[in-house]
Amino acid sequence: METIDKDIRPDHRVIFDWIDPGARVLDLGCGDGELIDLLSRQKDAHVQGIELDEKAIYECVKKGLSVFQGDIETGLAEYPDRCFDYVILNQSLQEVRKASFLLREALRVGERAIVGFPNFAHIGARVSLFFGGRAPMTPSLPYRWYDTPNVRFLSIGDFRGVCAEMGFAVEKAAFLNGQKAITFWPNLRALSAIFLLSLPDGRAHAGERTAEGPGTKSER
Repeated sequence: METIDKDIRPDHRVIFDWIDPGARVLDLGCGDGELIDLLSRQKDAHVQGIELDEKAIYECVKKGLSVFQGDIETGLAEYPDRCFDYVILNQSLQEVRKASFLLREALRVGERAIVGFPNFAHIGARVSLFFGGRAPMTPSLPYRWYDTPNVRFLSIGDFRGVCAEMGFAVEKAAFLNGQKAITFWPNLRALSAIFLLSLPDGRAHAGERTAEGPGTKSER
């Protein structure tokens, strides 16, 4: 085993800690493969990625990673049910139009899904919108309205709500503000969030009430 890089991104460290050694992992929108490369080297994970950008795929190939070019919005029809232990959607969900469809697909092909996204309800975004009257920019939302890749702007509260509606069990949740973990009022104070999801035991489809695991309940 190699020593884990101290400069690893905070969200990548959270995901790394959640994934079991030797797990089968699919990363949707894997970028240059930084995360799955780490999982492959450090956790002996069996990793695959799907990415649309050709330059990012080239970087993955240079790392020796198995990455396929494709649009994750079209679904994962070529993958059978439960063929992965974890499906990762980190900083990808806000860029897709069929978000609920993709979440269902992730939990069809994976035993668990790990979803990370920027929190649009962070206090910095609220203040910017209220006092400035313009689309906010924060460290987790660094783009201007006219050049952002994001098509959805969700909060932690929004995501908890959709998990309840779609019947997803929240096994774990982490809330970050840079390097700092947020445990109090995350919907107000966290720049980003990461959730570990699954379907309740014995359920093949979403639609029933969710069971929520560890994580803060206090939100604003």
